[in-house]
Parts: sequence; structure tokens; C-alpha cells
Amino acid sequence: MNATIDSLRESDPRRRIIVALDTSSADEALRLADRLRPECGFVKVGLQLFVANGPSVVAKLASLGFSIFLDLKFHDIPNTMAGAVSSVLPLNVRLTTVHAGALEGVGAAAEAASGISPSVAILGVTVLTSHAEGAVSELYGSPLDTVEMVLRLGRSALAQGAHGLVASPKEIVRLREELGPDPLLVIPGIRPAGSAAGDQRRVATPAQAMADGADFLVVGRPVSLAPDPRAAFLRIVDEIAPSV
Repeated sequence: MNATIDSLRESDPRRRIIVALDTSSADEALRLADRLRPECGFVKVGLQLFVANGPSVVAKLASLGFSIFLDLKFHDIPNTMAGAVSSVLPLNVRLTTVHAGALEGVGAAAEAASGISPSVAILGVTVLTSHAEGAVSELYGSPLDTVEMVLRLGRSALAQGAHGLVASPKEIVRLREELGPDPLLVIPGIRPAGSAAGDQRRVATPAQAMADGADFLVVGRPVSLAPDPRAAFLRIVDEIAPSV
């Protein structure tokens, strides 16, 4: 087992849920994070929050004791990707993303991470959860279906040094069958029963995704837009606990 991956494995179901702070307001993000403490220990900072506020919001969240999933999906030439990863690693992030199709750029990002902070995992983003089944062939003219494209991108990213992958819940079983237990699987598109799917297309319940082999579940609106975010978070904890 890779030491970086091993350091991120969690047995506490509360640490297996990453709450997405999908807002452009740092104040809103910090208020939500504060309402979720101490049960929630892992939050996601994506493009919306980071572009609006920069590294300062990451530093504030880290100072509150949160582990950070910085989801910026870098995709560029290798030198630029290595430089981008080097720039964010001092922010004490635990997970960060690159596009799995960046080829040598994935390797450059992974090498930069290992040289600065071996506790940070590089995740390759495969096919976005907003893409419906069949979108791969429609958009790219590929004969591969969505699952096969996720597998191809996943194998490429892992071969380049990525520690894990971001994929939809629909691909977890095949990824585990084909790639084994080692890669970290960080899974968005999580919707508790009765929740609106919104712009997500390939979704599953928290219990199903965890039972299929996810390491972390990324949950946004079902928690952040709930009347009581903490209660919504704890309901998901209770749902996944039997599978952890």
C-alpha cells in the first residue's frame, strides 16, 4: 500500500463524507463549516469558492481543523501543472484534482506533490457526473461507453502516479474489479433517497456508493441546502455506517 493512500484511509464514517462548500461567499462557507463541526472534518473547496476568495479561505478552513479537498481540476502542460500543484500544497490540502486525460501532466503533478508533501493525494478526474450515460460517444465520437472511458482514463492517471480517481457512483464496482482495492475512489454525485438530482446525472445513494467500494463521498446540496445541515450530515453518517 502506498503510504500517502494509507494515511488517508478512514474507518470513522464521519471522516468518509466530504462536504462541498459550493458558494462564492467565504462567509457562507465558513458559517456552514462551523455548523458542521466537530462531526464533519473534511470539506471541499472548488472553483467557485477558490476563484472568488483565493488561498485565504483554504487557510481559514484549515485553521478550524478541517482537512481540505481542493478541487480545481488542473489540466495543462506538465510544467504548468507541476507549478500549480506546488503552489497549492503549502495550503495543507489532503486531496487535490487534475484531469485524468492530462497524460504527462498527471505525472508532473504527482511528482511535484511527492517532492513537497507526501501526505497529499493527487486524484485524476475521469468523466464528470453531470454527463449522462452515452455522453462520451456523443461528445467525443468514441466507441467506448462511459464506464469504459472512465476505466481508460483511470488506468492512465494511475500509471502516471495519481493516488486515486474521481468518478461517478455508477463506475465504482467496475473500477474496483479492474483496478483493485488500492486506488482512492472519491465519489461525487451522491444523493440520499428523495433528494433532487439537480445537474447530476450518474448518481447513487450514500449507502450504495459506500457498499460498492467508495473511500470518500462528496456531498454538496443535500447538506448545504438542508434546513439543518448538521442533521442532514449525520443522517448520511448513519446511512453509511454499516458499510464502513
